[in-house]
Amino acid sequence: MSDITSFQLENTTVWSVPERGTWYTHNPSFRGNFAPQIARNIILRYSQEGDTVLDPMVGGGTTLIETKVLHRRGIGRDINPESIRITTDNLQFEYPNSFPQTVDLGDVRSLNGINDDSIDLILTHPPYLNIIKYSEGKISDDLSNISSVDKFCQELEQGIKEFYRVLKENTYCAILIGDTRKAQHYIPLSYYVLELFLKNGFALKEDIIKVQHNCQSTPYWKRKVGDYNFLMIMHEHMFVFRKPTKGEDLRRIRYSMKWNNR
Repeated sequence: MSDITSFQLENTTVWSVPERGTWYTHNPSFRGNFAPQIARNIILRYSQEGDTVLDPMVGGGTTLIETKVLHRRGIGRDINPESIRITTDNLQFEYPNSFPQTVDLGDVRSLNGINDDSIDLILTHPPYLNIIKYSEGKISDDLSNISSVDKFCQELEQGIKEFYRVLKENTYCAILIGDTRKAQHYIPLSYYVLELFLKNGFALKEDIIKVQHNCQSTPYWKRKVGDYNFLMIMHEHMFVFRKPTKGEDLRRIRYSMKWNNR
């Protein structure tokens, strides 16, 4: 476990965080949450003090802990009441001159109450299908209960449309997403999600490869590698998208013309 004095701002597209930060109320108890170093890097690079940062799938509150200590306004939403409780608890610490952090129950597919063009940065970490069922199956429309790739993408796309609506022009949306396997074959979920963002008007700023460490399931799958002849998935993608300005010509940054007619 590392403290805040060991933090370094990343300057390449490969991020490896073998020891997650434990400063303030950060802890690994919420399964699947990203390390605070990831959130801190994105927030520092793509927003300014006083900006409003949205995490619409707030989970254990990593993003909002960092917005609080980095002097940003934070908005957290989650469909799971337990995530709201955990995040609210994790924000119960004093920090000088911090801005308000708002945490509410809500669905990423409908960001009601958030105005158009009002958010300076979106940073979030959605579930990877139903690999981890965050509401333990109790909330039927929780994205983490969906096993179908097609259905998951259809539902998440509603959220992507909302991201585009609420984000200010020429600002950023960062999403950490991984891949999975089905029937011993690789399912490139991250690339399906990438395509959805491009389809809905975003431009890709960065594709950051995040190396995975200390996954709970690693020992189990390590024993299965020889039996099933596959490679363990030990990376995720942190895609950073930019919402273009109105009328911006994106042809110079896109090889394909498929999504250039928005």
